[in-house]
Amino acid sequence: MLMLGIESSCDETAAALVCDATKIEHRILSNIVLSQDKEHRPFGGVVPEIAARAHLKHMDDLIMSAMTTADVSFDEIDGIAATGGPGLIGGVIVGIMSAKAIASVKKKPFIAINHLEGHALTARLTSNIRFPYLLLLVSGGHCQLLIVEGIGQYKRLGTTVDDALGEAFDKCAKMMGLGYPGGPKVEAAAKAGDGKRFDLPRPMRGREGCHFSFSGLKSAVRRQIEKLGNDGMSSQDIADLCASFQQAAGDILIDRCKNGLNQFKSIYPAGNTLVVAGGVAANKSIGERLAELKHTENIQLVIPPTKLCTDNAAMIAWAGIEQLKSGHTSSLDFKPRPRWPLDPNAPAAIGAGVKA
Repeated sequence: MLMLGIESSCDETAAALVCDATKIEHRILSNIVLSQDKEHRPFGGVVPEIAARAHLKHMDDLIMSAMTTADVSFDEIDGIAATGGPGLIGGVIVGIMSAKAIASVKKKPFIAINHLEGHALTARLTSNIRFPYLLLLVSGGHCQLLIVEGIGQYKRLGTTVDDALGEAFDKCAKMMGLGYPGGPKVEAAAKAGDGKRFDLPRPMRGREGCHFSFSGLKSAVRRQIEKLGNDGMSSQDIADLCASFQQAAGDILIDRCKNGLNQFKSIYPAGNTLVVAGGVAANKSIGERLAELKHTENIQLVIPPTKLCTDNAAMIAWAGIEQLKSGHTSSLDFKPRPRWPLDPNAPAAIGAGVKA
């Protein structure tokens, strides 16, 4: 099966061709991603209108580039999958309309993909793991622990009650004057820092359940910056603060994942796989901290390659393959969704906002 994937939910325009080859290394035939970092950097964050216009400008060229790189024609593909949400609605509309147009003209199945499911299933593209598994989904807009029971079958155990971890990374970077995008900037600065210098809080650590909170950690970073004096912070101060922030974030994730694994194993005693996905999963320090769980909890830890952790179209194409194999397609009157929870029946965490 050969699938064209389109991703345009935020600030990357992407197109990819993926097949279900037995050998993992043969599955991704092309995966073209165009970043909009330069367009958004002057504003310190993603501007939805600028993002939508960039998607509209580059989408056709990226799709043709992906087709050319894979050396396939539209007649050869088995379907077109595109992110249908959640995300910035202007960009999602661009991707969905492009996919619908191709599907309509070529008489191919159209599959609208939940962007979060794209992340959730990436590990099956790269590692051939089986259901069920526990998923830690960490990105700029989401921080959740879910049990992945099958295609379209998710049981959410916990979510953030305030900020997502990726959002906290970005905001802390902005407060320290590191620029945009914040996550990689904090990670780079932290390499030269002392993670024990600043005693930052670990919200929710030690509590029952699997919910997250990062607002207090972010506020503590702001207070440290004020104590040091924004203009008086040395490069070492910044490095130490970044390292201390990452240390605290890692402690929170480990604590919450331990609770999640206990709940997961109470439902599936034979379950032993933890998957980490989303943009924050690309952070090497966070990955190394979570690797501790392999030994303390006797589990298998799966983190997709860095280029497949951040937004890309290969994960959307793969989710399309999984959906089509399960007999699921979307009608051409599908409406893009700015919000689209993986587990719509899960109760919201107390204090949770749109991140849930």
